[in-house]
Amino acid sequence: MSSSAVAPGSPHREERARRRLALIGGSLGNLVEWYDWFVYASFAIYFADSFFPGDNPTTQLLNTAGIFAVGFLMRPVGGWILGRAADRHGRKSALTLTVTMMSVAALMIAVAPTYGQAGYFGALVLLLARLLQGLSIGGEYAASATYLTEASARDRRGLGSSFQYVSMTCGQLLGLGILITMQHTLTAAQLSSWGWRIPFALGALFAVVVFWLRRRLQETDAFKEESAQAEEGGARDDGARGSLKALWQHRRQAGLVMALTLGGTVAYYTYTTYLTKYLVGSAGLPKTTATLVSFTALALFAVLQPFAGMLSDRIGRRPLLITFAVGCTLGTYPIMTALGSADSYWSALGLSLLALVIVTGYTSINAAVKAELFPTRVRALGVALPYAVANALFGGTAEYVALWFKSGGHEKMFFWYVSGCALVSLVTYVLMPDTRDAALSRAEAAGADAAGGGAASAKAGAGAAR
Repeated sequence: MSSSAVAPGSPHREERARRRLALIGGSLGNLVEWYDWFVYASFAIYFADSFFPGDNPTTQLLNTAGIFAVGFLMRPVGGWILGRAADRHGRKSALTLTVTMMSVAALMIAVAPTYGQAGYFGALVLLLARLLQGLSIGGEYAASATYLTEASARDRRGLGSSFQYVSMTCGQLLGLGILITMQHTLTAAQLSSWGWRIPFALGALFAVVVFWLRRRLQETDAFKEESAQAEEGGARDDGARGSLKALWQHRRQAGLVMALTLGGTVAYYTYTTYLTKYLVGSAGLPKTTATLVSFTALALFAVLQPFAGMLSDRIGRRPLLITFAVGCTLGTYPIMTALGSADSYWSALGLSLLALVIVTGYTSINAAVKAELFPTRVRALGVALPYAVANALFGGTAEYVALWFKSGGHEKMFFWYVSGCALVSLVTYVLMPDTRDAALSRAEAAGADAAGGGAASAKAGAGAAR
C-alpha cells in the first residue's frame, strides 16, 4: 500500500517536470530572441529618419527595411555554424550561444549614433548589429525547433513545437506592448528622438536573464543517445555529425524544408511585421490604431498555436499545411485589398485575424515537421540551413518587396506574389509524406515496436537509426 502511494508515478512526475523546464527554457529564450529581432521592425517608423535623412518617409522605410532584409542574409551562415554546433556539441550549448549574441546586437542598436551625430556611421552600426542578429536567429530557430521537438513526448510533438511560434509571437507582442505604452507616455517627437532606444536596451537586459535560465536546461535524450553512439563509433563517426556532407545525404529533405517554408514565411512576415506599416501607409490608419490592431491580432494568434499543434497530433501534419496553403493562395488578394480599405480598428482587426487563422496552419507545426524529416546526427543543421536560406530569399525580403511595389505604384502586385509563394508550398504539401509518426531516436522506435507498432513504426524509426 505504501509502495502504491509512493509509486504514482514519481518517475512520471520527474519526467513531466523535466519536460516543463525544457518547454519554459526553450520558449522564454526564444521569446527574447525574437523580441530583439522583431522590435527593429516595430520601431522602424520612429527611428528611420535618425539614420537616413530625407523628406520621403517611404524611402526612409525602404532603407531600414533593406537593413532588416540584410539581417536575413546572415541567417544561412548562422544556421550553418550554429546548426553544426548544435548537432556536435548539443542543443543546450547552441541555445546559450545564440541568446548571448542577440544581447550584444541589441545593445549595439541601443547606443548607435544618429546621422546628425556621426553621419552614416550610425547606419553602419545598425547594419553590423543586424548581421549579428541574423547569425543568432539563424541558429536559434533550428536549435529551439529541434530542442522543443525532441524534448516533447512523441504523441505531443505538435503541441510542444507549437510553442516556438507562441514564444516568437509573444516576443513580438512584448515589443508591441512596449511600443503602445511608450506611444501613450511619450510624444511622437520624444519617440523619434530617443525613446526608440529603450526597447533595445531592455532586450539586452532580458537576454542576460535568459542566459542564466538556459544554463539550467538538460540536454535532450535523442542527442545524448546519438552522442553515446558516436563515441562508440570513434572519431570518424563523430566527425560526420552536423556536417554539410551528412546533410547532402538528406538533400531531398533539405529541399522539402525550403519548399514548405517558402509560402509560410512570406505569409507570416506579411501579416506580422509588414501589417502595421501597411495599415498606416495604405489604409491610412493612425499609427496608434494600427499598432493596437497588430497587438490584438497577434495575441489571439498566439493562443491558437497550441490548439492547432494538438490537432496535428491527432490528425497529422499535412491536413493543416494544405489548409494553410489553399487559404493563402486564394485568400491573400481579397484580404489584403480589403485591409487597404479598412477605415476602423474593428474592420482591420477582423481581416487581420482571418489572415492569421489561415497562417496558423503553417506556423503551429512547421518546426515539428522539419525536425521530423531528419535523423538526430544532422537534425539541427537540416532544419537550420535550408530554412534560413528560404527566409533570406523570401521571408526577409517580403517587406522590402511590398514597399518596392508600393513605391512603383503597383502595390497589388505584391498580393499576387504572396499567393504565388503559397501555391509553390501547396504543391509540396500535397506531394510530401506526413511526418507525425516519425521516431526521433532509436529508443522511440524501439518503444513503438514494443507497444505493437510493428513494421510501420520500424519504418518510422528508420530515419532516426541512420
